[in-house]
Order: sequence, then structure tokens, then C-alpha cells
Amino acid sequence: MDTYALAVQQLKKAIENAIEKAISNGELPHAEAAPFIIETPADRSHGDFATNAAMAGAKAFRMPPFKIAQAITSNLDLEGTMFDRFETAGPGFINFFLGTEFYSAVIREILANPEAYGRSEYGRDEKVMVEFVSANPTGPMHMGNARGGALGDCLAAVLDKAGYNAWREFYVNDAGNQIEKFGCSLEARYLQIFKGDEIEFPEDGYQGEDIKDLAKEYADLNGDSLVNVSAEERKKALVDFALPKNIEKMQADMEKYKIFYDKWFFESELHKSGAVKAVVDLLTEKGLTYEKEGAVWYKNKEVLTQKLLKEGKSQKYIDNLELKDDVLIRQNGNPTYFTADIAYHKNKFDRGFTTLIDVWGADHHGHVMRMKGAMDAIGYDGDKLNVVLMQLVKLVKDGELVKMSKRTGKAIQLGDLLDEVPVDSARFLFNTKEANTQMDFDLDLAVSQDNQNPVYYVQYAHARICSIFKSLAKEGISPRECTDAELALLTAPEEKELINHLASYTNEIISAAKDYDPTKVTRYVTQLATLFHKFYNACRVKGEEEGLMQARLALCNCVRAVIKNVLTMFNISCPESM
Repeated sequence: MDTYALAVQQLKKAIENAIEKAISNGELPHAEAAPFIIETPADRSHGDFATNAAMAGAKAFRMPPFKIAQAITSNLDLEGTMFDRFETAGPGFINFFLGTEFYSAVIREILANPEAYGRSEYGRDEKVMVEFVSANPTGPMHMGNARGGALGDCLAAVLDKAGYNAWREFYVNDAGNQIEKFGCSLEARYLQIFKGDEIEFPEDGYQGEDIKDLAKEYADLNGDSLVNVSAEERKKALVDFALPKNIEKMQADMEKYKIFYDKWFFESELHKSGAVKAVVDLLTEKGLTYEKEGAVWYKNKEVLTQKLLKEGKSQKYIDNLELKDDVLIRQNGNPTYFTADIAYHKNKFDRGFTTLIDVWGADHHGHVMRMKGAMDAIGYDGDKLNVVLMQLVKLVKDGELVKMSKRTGKAIQLGDLLDEVPVDSARFLFNTKEANTQMDFDLDLAVSQDNQNPVYYVQYAHARICSIFKSLAKEGISPRECTDAELALLTAPEEKELINHLASYTNEIISAAKDYDPTKVTRYVTQLATLFHKFYNACRVKGEEEGLMQARLALCNCVRAVIKNVLTMFNISCPESM
């Protein structure tokens, strides 16, 4: 168990023992104590930890919280814990202050195995799939994919660190309506090369320059060989030529972005295997489909109404949602995207993943409830499907918004972004804002090499520590293991604040994993860099008495280790000099 968790466990047990003792000696009435929390106060001057046990027990004990707090504290024994004192505050909060043993234990824990620090068994090796980006392969990836890539990849890294068996997957929509549209767009651009403007471009076709480039590339290689063949043969030849090129470019962009998937899953595999038809048959067997106007429909409204009623939602609430049924098989006999998506998520569960996490754009919010309901409908637990909805990204340069227009082919592509912005900056900056908030991505900030750029700021803290050790090494001074008495010398407020922050790292990883929010760890390491610079400015390392110098070197080593730990986890470089 890590030092932080051990301290919390010790404190919880001490409080529970104090309540039991207060009940047995009559200071508190006989009653079942209410659950209480132990938390870290925003202002550590009020204590390193605090509990609401007195307030939580007011109803059960039928006493004012302050009186309960007095009863608890009069029976509180901190012997054998990492705490050396406590005090009551306000209406009944009890605050606790850590002793030197805690601070020494944190440093020893980190230095014992720096690379493993922060790792826990919280996830119990549960198989979790994180599916992210999954961009349409009919065109280049864009800014939204850049954000989704950083969030998804770093979320998987956090889950892994928290003890889950995390799997990264990219779902390639290489079948269905968008591929048909892709083929029609390529066909029109190809024929325009040889027949000019007499060939009209489809009104709903893909307008990007990439379509023209792919059609021209085929024409340059194969001439007019497709001009006089059937439309179906022409479209198939063009798609078979262009689609692998697009997918290869997507894979190259992801690798450039330092994202490596465990699997690229192709939608076409679902169709070839019969999985899409099988899911329609399964829903039909369950009485959840019907035919109307030549199409097969899914009783989405019925399924979701029953689900919401079971959850305690009112009929009025449900009516306001204006739920509708969904088409599974179109009149032309082709399955919809929704049908393939049900089959794909069924496939995920069938492969043994017990929790599914999808990172989707916020425009897919209406799809979340439908997909959860569909999982329930086919016999799986829809609540095991979790969707992280990601808001839009705005690109800013020189304080001005950079307009993006996918329809006119002027979108900012992921590849272009990574040509202009260091990958480290992109991965870090996209992880500074929670997925559910809109984000301005500042190009000037991303390329700047100063403390305004958060990744530079964190990397600089690491490099600064490395330079301290290099400088001392030139003078023949090397770090060594410290005694308890030497570590007990770390009593300055800046030192204690820094060690407290280091101690919370494992807990922060677990919190980020529970909330599917890797930005918590980015903020954590940024704050760690801030606290280190504060310590560095307040506490000399070189020139102090040898014991204190070694203790401070040990603390520096811990900070260096945790910064490297976070940056390595997020696949961001960790320079030793800058």
C-alpha cells in the first residue's frame, strides 16, 4: 500500500475506534455511526487531512456536530499512525496534521522504485477497451481528431497505471453509406479529368481537395481505363485504390502523434462475418423489430422507455425526450451505420472486454442513450458502455480564430498541425482541458519555448533538477541514501507542501481513471513543477549542511522521478537539458 493510502487508512481506523470508545463510555449515545469522509483541505494550513465525521453523525447521535467532535477527539489515539496532532474547527470539522514519519516514508517509497511509483492494483486487471479517434477514412483527420487522440491515448495510459488491462482500438468505417458517397465523389472527379464540366459533382459528395488528388493520382497511373466501364466497376476500382491510401495516411499520422493502437478494427470485417445480419436477427427474435415501408426498424422508443421507467424517470420526462425508432435495414437492403455500430459493440463484449469506453464528438450525444439501450436489448449491460463526449476545438493564431471548413477542403488537418506544432506540445495541451469543455488551441503558445507553454514549463523543471545533479557531480558530490534524522530536517513549508503533493500522485491516478479524465494528471504534474520552482527559490540545495543537502537532493530526485513518470506515461519526451 502506498504511503498516502496507508495514512488515510490509519486515520479512518483511529476515528472509528474513537467513536466506538465514545459510545462505550457514554459520551455518545448508542447508535450506528454514519459513513464519513476524509479529505485534503484546500488550505493545508488548516490541516493535512480533515474529516466530517461529527457532521455526518449528527442525525444518528442526535447531537450538535461540535459536541460530537469533542467526544471523538477526547477518545482519539494517534499512537502508531503517521499523524502527530489534531484540532477541531468551525461547526465540527476535525483537522489532522502529519508527522515527520509520513514525509520520510513518501521519499523512501518513491526512491525505492521510481518507475513503478503511482501504479496501483485499483483496476484489478479488468479488461477495458478505449476506442478513440475512429475517424471516417474518406478524408484526412482534423483538429477534433487531434484532441480525441491525445485524450483517448492518455486515458488508456492512466487506466493502465491504475491497474486496468487497457486496450486501444481504432474503428475504421470502411463500409456503408459513407464509402458509397466516397466512391461517387471519386468517380465524379475522375470523369471530370477527361470530360470536364459536363460531369456534375454529387450535391452531397466530399468536396475536399484530397478527393481531386486521389482521382488525379489514379488517372496519372492508369489513364482513362475506367471511363468506359460500368459505374459500379469504376467506383469499386477507385475506392480500392484510394481507401487503403487514406487508411495508411491515418495510421502514419497516428504514429507521428505517438499513438499506437492494439488493433485497427475494420467495419467491413463485421459485414463479411455476418455479424451485422446476426444482430438484426437477434433483435427480431426478441420481438424488437418490425417492417415498415420496405425497411426493418428497431423499437428504440419502447426499449428506452422501459429502461428509463426502471430508472425511476417520469413519463413526462420520457415524453420530452421525443424518442424515436431507428432503421436497421434500409429499403435497398443495406444496413445502417447504427446497425453496424450495435454489432461492433457486441463484438467488443464478446472479445471479453467488461468495460467499454468510447471517445466521441459532442455531436454524437444523442447516440449515447440509443447505444446503451441497444446493448441492454441484446442481452448485455448498457451501463458498461461509457462515452466520453468531447467538445469542439477552435484553432487560434496571433489572437485570431483560424477558420476551418471541411466542406471547402480548407480544414486544418492533423498532419498539418503536427508539421507545425511539436508532438509533445500537442499531446500535453490537448490534455489540459476536460473533454466536456470547449477548447481554444493556441498555435503561438504550442510552439513557444518559455514558461507560458505548460509542457515546456514541466520539462524545464525536470531539466533543472538534472542540472543540479550534474553541477554537484562536477564537485564530486553524489546523492546517497539518507537517514531518518536527515529526512526529518525537511520541515520548511515549501518542502512539506512539495512532499504532500508527491504523496497524492497514486490517488490522483486512481481519481483520473475513475472519472475517465486524464487532464487531472496533466494538471497534477503542472502543479508539481510549480511547487518545485517554489521550493527551489526558497530552499538552497548546494551550500547547506551535508545532511540537509542530501535530504533536499533526495526530495529533488523524487520530483524528477515523478515528472519523468508522468511524461513517460503520456508518451511525452523528458529532456535532461534545455
